[in-house]
Amino acid sequence: METMPTITDGEFAQFQRFIYGRAGISLPDSKKALVSGRLAKRLAAHQLSSYSQYLRLLSAGESPELQVAVDLLTTNETYFFREPKHFEFLRRLVTGKRTAGSQFRVWSAAGSTGEEAYSIAMVLEDCIPGQWEVMASDISSRVLKRARAGHYSTERISHIPPAYLQRFCLRGQDEHNGTLLVERHLRSRTRFRQINLNAPFPQIGMFDVIFLRNVLIYFNAQTKRDVVARLLTVLKPQGYLLVGHSDSMVGVSESVEMVAPAIYRKLS
Repeated sequence: METMPTITDGEFAQFQRFIYGRAGISLPDSKKALVSGRLAKRLAAHQLSSYSQYLRLLSAGESPELQVAVDLLTTNETYFFREPKHFEFLRRLVTGKRTAGSQFRVWSAAGSTGEEAYSIAMVLEDCIPGQWEVMASDISSRVLKRARAGHYSTERISHIPPAYLQRFCLRGQDEHNGTLLVERHLRSRTRFRQINLNAPFPQIGMFDVIFLRNVLIYFNAQTKRDVVARLLTVLKPQGYLLVGHSDSMVGVSESVEMVAPAIYRKLS
């Protein structure tokens, strides 16, 4: 049985530079085994005998393999209604905000496979039906494809409130047993776009709330400042930025004030 090559310290350092340059993510040395494991199948797929050869492949122009590598090195685990107090805050914020002709806009700025975006959409449709827009983005095209489908294993839905589960989700039958599909209306109103937070944004408009949860922990201090500054340009005055409880905002921006744990309001 053929064994896969071992990644050297030098090769890992090159992958650290690669993903930092592509996504602004700082991979700590503790992630060496993760990088090796996630990329091992790509070496096998291309019949390569070392990680250095794979690096040379990635350096040979803008090939589809670049996106594959970025997808593998940036994908993070998520689930519905993660950090419930944020969704309680969102519910309080939008209750009573029904205004003719206006749309309450929320951006799930590191949306991964879509659970966060659809959780937001459930709350908004419950509180202000038809008067909302949700945009979700990720750097990974692979997870965005899964997000658009809105099709999940029932193992991932334990945190969805029972009333929302009944109202907004369809349980799979027969060959789809053990799965759940987010209902068509929510899927049609939730848009997914591939956006690199570490690069200039496309034209996406302004938002009332931006979710940037469990992302900053992967950036160094300067990248945190740059990403948050960029996000604030598309956050409305007095709008809210929600970060993960493990994300530190210390020294990141003087343009926001904390109003609750991991919840910040734009000052102007």
